[in-house]
Amino acid sequence: MAEIAAEFVRLKVDLIFASGGATVLAVKQATSQIPIVFPAAGDPVGAGLVASLARPGGNATGLSLLQPDLAAKRLELLREVVPNVRHLAVLLHVGASIAKLEIAEVEAAAQKLGLEVVTSEIRRAEDIAPALEAFMGRADALYVLTDPLLFVNRMRINILALGARLPTIHSFREYVEAGGLISYGPNFPDLFRRSADFVDKILRGAKPGDIPVEQPTKFDLVVNVIVAKALRITVPPTLLARADEVIE
Repeated sequence: MAEIAAEFVRLKVDLIFASGGATVLAVKQATSQIPIVFPAAGDPVGAGLVASLARPGGNATGLSLLQPDLAAKRLELLREVVPNVRHLAVLLHVGASIAKLEIAEVEAAAQKLGLEVVTSEIRRAEDIAPALEAFMGRADALYVLTDPLLFVNRMRINILALGARLPTIHSFREYVEAGGLISYGPNFPDLFRRSADFVDKILRGAKPGDIPVEQPTKFDLVVNVIVAKALRITVPPTLLARADEVIE
């Protein structure tokens, strides 16, 4: 990413469009002058991409995923499908910038619902299998935190979770399409379409630092009924009726 960012700077492009906190950070380290627009960043302030959401300052702006704030909603949905959940497993990549913020939200939400959180930290893909094995007999469901490493390994995580009889709750629909049970999170196509407005404003003369970072307004609830049947879980019809997509 650093090499690509440096190449863009050498080409003296008018604007750099970059998705993901780590990618945007690499671009910001390469230039403080060329405008940067990001369509999806987990924690823009915490990652140092902007000074604040209302007043970004610097040369970057875009949209925040607002991920941590959705933790409570995800746990409520999980309880609807798995009402007897008492112990919640959380898979945490310690290298993820947003992980500390999101795990704090998960723990706070779990406490309000009377759930005990069991966390397993990973540092690389090879740690995933041992982490999920450690959850067996200790948890009733699995919350997978937001992270590129976990996203890339989503199919492996879901296969292992199914083997451990753990219902899963995720942030994005791609996890459920890869064998997860439920996901609730921002709609990515909508975020990318909205980010085009930022690009347009900047190319017309606006300064990135003066354009407030916006948050998601469209969210998707996706349920995988195939996985529910494999886990012998009956998804409430009321939840299926609210779902944006049901995989059958």
